[in-house]
Amino acid sequence: MQVKILVEGGNMQPGPALSQKLGPAGINIGQVIEKVNEATKGFKGLKVPVELDVDTGTKEFEIKIFSPPVSELLKKELGIEKGSGTQKKLYVGNASIEQIISIAKTKLPNLLCKDIKAAVKTVVGTCASLGILIENQDAAHLGHQIAGGKFEKEIQEEKTETSPEKREELDNFLEDVKTKQELIIKQEEEAKEAAAEAKKPAETAEGEVKPEEEKQEEVKEEKK
Repeated sequence: MQVKILVEGGNMQPGPALSQKLGPAGINIGQVIEKVNEATKGFKGLKVPVELDVDTGTKEFEIKIFSPPVSELLKKELGIEKGSGTQKKLYVGNASIEQIISIAKTKLPNLLCKDIKAAVKTVVGTCASLGILIENQDAAHLGHQIAGGKFEKEIQEEKTETSPEKREELDNFLEDVKTKQELIIKQEEEAKEAAAEAKKPAETAEGEVKPEEEKQEEVKEEKK
């Protein structure tokens, strides 16, 4: 019997879903949790896919640990809690190509990719969906450049170290982008508020009864 679960690295907790699957088979759930936490402690703070291969006859089990999803690795690498809800409008991170290559190398065994370049393009695609810049550029745009040969040398040499100077440059660029983003959001909110305020008098005027209409209503009441 195979059981696939997604756990927090080093912090798997007992739950009804696991109990329902392993309880009837007579598997020691506490032992499973202990071994999974030991095997995933290197991925603390990340969601980790785990596969349990259970022998219901002998009550023995084997644990297979897979690397976390690309999105989780990116968030940890860049120190961000979540991706952007509006890609190409709000950016939450700025990765170096070396960081992308590092994550691609980590995920390559679990990806349906023929080589490191294909894995890099997969990671770049995830950056685009999360609202993460790469080398100060929009990830989707950079993905086309990589397909055309950009960063070929870095990818083939599998460079994974980002210099402190480059990291500082990327961080400063992101701060500038965030400042502009905040200004745009503020302007949009002010425009919405102004539009809402302008709409209120119009709605009130439409609901008002004109004096002539009031007089006609009074005449009708008298005739009754």
